[in-house]
Amino acid sequence: MKVRVVQDDATTVETDGLIVNLFEGVTAPGGATGAVDRALDGAISELIANGDLKGKLNDVVILPGRRGVRATRVAIVGLGKAAELNIDRIRHVSAEAARALRGRGARRIASIVHGAGIGGQDVAESATATVEGALLGLYRFQGYRSSDDTVDVEELLIVEREAERIPAIEKAVERGVVLAEAQNLTRDLQNEPANRLTPTILAERARAALEPFGIEVAVYDADWMREKGMGALFGVAQGSEEPPRFIELRYRGGDNGPPVGLVGKGITFDSGGISIKPAEGMELMKTDMSGAAAVIGAMQAIARLKPRRSVVGLIPATENMPGGRAQRPGDVVRTMHGKTIEVINTDAEGRLVLADAFAYAQSLGLRPVVDLATLTGAMSIALGRVRTGVFTNDDATLRVLLAASERSGEKMWAMPLDDEYFEQIKSDVADMKNTGGRPAGSITAAMLLKKMIEGTPWVHLDIAGTARSDTVKGYHVKGGTGVGTRTLVHFVEMLSADGTS
Repeated sequence: MKVRVVQDDATTVETDGLIVNLFEGVTAPGGATGAVDRALDGAISELIANGDLKGKLNDVVILPGRRGVRATRVAIVGLGKAAELNIDRIRHVSAEAARALRGRGARRIASIVHGAGIGGQDVAESATATVEGALLGLYRFQGYRSSDDTVDVEELLIVEREAERIPAIEKAVERGVVLAEAQNLTRDLQNEPANRLTPTILAERARAALEPFGIEVAVYDADWMREKGMGALFGVAQGSEEPPRFIELRYRGGDNGPPVGLVGKGITFDSGGISIKPAEGMELMKTDMSGAAAVIGAMQAIARLKPRRSVVGLIPATENMPGGRAQRPGDVVRTMHGKTIEVINTDAEGRLVLADAFAYAQSLGLRPVVDLATLTGAMSIALGRVRTGVFTNDDATLRVLLAASERSGEKMWAMPLDDEYFEQIKSDVADMKNTGGRPAGSITAAMLLKKMIEGTPWVHLDIAGTARSDTVKGYHVKGGTGVGTRTLVHFVEMLSADGTS
């Protein structure tokens, strides 16, 4: 989609659909909405007076354009109560309004910058959020339908009257495009069927998406994994006929601190292995590579925004399948660290592949390290689909990560990781076992990871509950959500600004 900033007036911009806004409780619209109301002979005020337009958050009312407005349709989106407005709400209302106009066949949409007038929000941040919301809310996976008659928006115009504000808004809009396109790249990868996104193809897609922006992409095979001693990763991979891949992505941004490590779980399909999953819902296991997808999306945005901090993305990519060569419950694997893990349940494979990725991250001197993984169903039980569970061994790194999530609007919640939880994963035959049973399942999984990353500041994001959505609301759409992508970008930028290690 083409996105442009135009110096124009809301009443004179030519477009299929114009988006303006209204706060809840306002009886006489002002600003751009007031100008459009006057041009429409008070049509908006009439709707307010009749109770048909209340400005409630995310409500959208569409009016036909008239002689005084050059837009074919006008969408008035509710901003909710003025005291409760924030940047993430701007994303959501922008998405709802853009999607409503697309539903009326609009191919060219114009929008004012939401919240930057009487809303009191920073103009640049509001412009970025307006674009982010529209592009994320309009996302659709193109899929594999033989015919598709749906209408797509081809152009988004951000309308600004004041010439002196145009340069700052243009820069902010460009940032919004970069962030939204990165998250939509993540979603595209998540939504691909597993036969169309094997570990080999995932590596090819990463190369195609990142090398044009200057990211160095290295792809390693099973022989390399054996040479490195990645017995945990290779143990998961050995049951599939699809060969595994270890993907290394490198952004050289400067020496303002050690390189940051971003690690994404890349299980391109998870059957559960010998400990096979129930058939119902197994098709969703194509998204078990959501952590890897988020790292790829974030690396693209990082390369485009150019923070002054080097970043390395690491993706252990494999399928987890049953078969004659598959690892068995009771097997013991040795990690690149030299630590041993007893495999109690082959469906607890994410922590195994991450263990070897962590060892490799430490060998490269990466710090801090952040990993993203659809790791445990227990996380969905604990926090549902609203918040991502966060675990850490370093409170300072956690504070930066949570601040980054506030900027992105991606809700997260810090979980405990007390030493006592290690008792549940002690093994009689190895250093530890890969599952500690049902109680505190997400915590014991994170505890294994903590033992594998000792000595390095680390944060783990368990995105099992937030990686997919079954509903459409605001800028969240059905399918892969792309969660974590923009948070990682903000996290790296914040570290880049202060050189935190």
